[in-house]
Amino acid sequence: MKSQLFSLLSLTSLALAQNLCDQYSYYAQDGFYFNNNEWGAGSGSGSQCTYVDSVSSGGVSWHTEWTWSGGENQVKSYPYSGRELTTKKLVSNIASIPTTAEWKYEGNNLRCNIAYDLFTAADPNHDISSGEYELMIWLGNLGPVYPIGGNPIATVNINGQNWNLHSGLNGAMRVFSFVAPSQITSFSTDIKPFFNYLAQNQGFPASSQYLLNLQFGSEPFTGSNARFTVSNWSGSVN
Repeated sequence: MKSQLFSLLSLTSLALAQNLCDQYSYYAQDGFYFNNNEWGAGSGSGSQCTYVDSVSSGGVSWHTEWTWSGGENQVKSYPYSGRELTTKKLVSNIASIPTTAEWKYEGNNLRCNIAYDLFTAADPNHDISSGEYELMIWLGNLGPVYPIGGNPIATVNINGQNWNLHSGLNGAMRVFSFVAPSQITSFSTDIKPFFNYLAQNQGFPASSQYLLNLQFGSEPFTGSNARFTVSNWSGSVN
């Protein structure tokens, strides 16, 4: 029993020791991964660290602390947790993408979103940091800030929840953003129906696009003394 307890404490300490403060600090454990991902830091000034609080096969908890200023309409980063996809599937062949997210935000003058981010491409070996199509699901919109595409092109109901759908281009990549009209701090759903809607109504080619990633995090624009806490996140692709 003592050895088992020691092993459990060692694993917990290993997870708690993961302080990700470099621009692209990365950590993976038990099929999940984390990235501090300050990809847009050059558009302003500030600092950010992401901390892994717990990891198990059933889900993760983590938090990010940041302060960013300058370039108020530019995204500074996307700290996130993700699920490792060992086999890439065509979106049309995916049965379900169950996920749960629980989060809260604290800080001053925050301008940021809280969002899922999924990329797809015709090549299953495409870099998972981009794609030909991007699906975002915004659970929160503080500031406010706005998705690519300007005004919404539709209001749709998926899994009993209304969403404002925005669509636009980020370079050559088509971005679809489903934005909740009000914050959803406790979220549990199947993401596959979002892809079904896009395939049926927005020309998304599900039979030729592979799902590259499944990620959840936040895009800070500006604010100070921010703390984004994800008390529970899980996700899988079936």
